[in-house]
Amino acid sequence: MSPARLPRFCLYCATRLVRRDDHGVRRPTCPGCGYVAYRNPSPAVGVVLPWREGLLFVRRKFEPYAGSWSLPAGFMEYGEAPEETARRETREETGLAVRVGPLLGAYRGGDDPRVRVVLLVYLARAVRGRPRAGDDASELRVFPVGRPPADLAFRSHRRALQDYRRWLRAQGG
Repeated sequence: MSPARLPRFCLYCATRLVRRDDHGVRRPTCPGCGYVAYRNPSPAVGVVLPWREGLLFVRRKFEPYAGSWSLPAGFMEYGEAPEETARRETREETGLAVRVGPLLGAYRGGDDPRVRVVLLVYLARAVRGRPRAGDDASELRVFPVGRPPADLAFRSHRRALQDYRRWLRAQGG
């Protein structure tokens, strides 16, 4: 599967797009109304969720990387704040309601074949619910902080876990 292709026709007036310079980059542009078709990354949000003696991970039910593990995460919906996405995705995938804590980091995700991603990862803690695999997850499992699953789906999740371990050391943990 390749990343989403740019449109060939204007989304507003249906005129065929032409490539024009836009601040040093040639982009598909509408000669009729001036619309520029940008290829912007899609925002996604995930959480690092301590659970018992480790961190809670979800096994991906669907492609890409079905069967691999990931942090509870997903794409932002239009009009949704990142913290809302963190709560919604965690509830959908794990059955847990969480309190979203500080932002751990922002990560460039270049290994999702569907789209380029900017991933925001928050620290979170469960406040209610029972863990259960749901939505895009086929299984939940706790892994030790220092030994995440070997078959982690996304490099950006691995980078977030490295930052989490650094954060824990800075906290004296």
